Amino acid sequence: MSKLQGKTIGFGLSGSHCTFEETMPQIKRFVDAGARVVPIVSNTVMTTDTRFGTSLSWQEQIKELTGEELISTIPQAEPLGPSKLLDVMLIAPCTGSTTSRLANAITDSAVLMAAKATMRNLRPLVVAISTNDGLGLNAANIAKLLAAKNIYFVPFGQDAPDKKPNSLVARMDLLLETCEAALEGRQLQPLLIERFNY
Repeated sequence: MSKLQGKTIGFGLSGSHCTFEETMPQIKRFVDAGARVVPIVSNTVMTTDTRFGTSLSWQEQIKELTGEELISTIPQAEPLGPSKLLDVMLIAPCTGSTTSRLANAITDSAVLMAAKATMRNLRPLVVAISTNDGLGLNAANIAKLLAAKNIYFVPFGQDAPDKKPNSLVARMDLLLETCEAALEGRQLQPLLIERFNY
């Protein structure tokens, strides 16, 4: 039986639209493992159509997978703190913009409010980065979060070092395993992985 059976997972999605297709099957894995998945989305997810799909289509897919309404505003996310609803909070994908705000305690989206609420309750926050500047200006923010208590990272690596040498992306197929480890107070290892084979 999965360690996530009966747990409530806050599943935060920020605007790395290119990884949504890879992320959606992972939401189903959590549900199949017996977890309740509470979807929390950024404003970008709610409003932006891209070549990877329309905002409405992604919203409908998330609601269908989880059976839950989307939390998309700061007032909707704020009660997650006092209610202690979430056993673990996951941000997948976590953009460079969201990473930098998280590292600098800026709470300007539903996803970041849910993250703050989780940290307030000393419960694990799991980050699955997807950023073109992970080895650029955002490297300092990632380092700051790596050293923080109760924050865990989904294993990540360079996804296209030949074309985007600063880009880092997490292995979305390890979301569930990383959350299981985080609930035990462990960082899933190895943390740095090779996403690109030469």
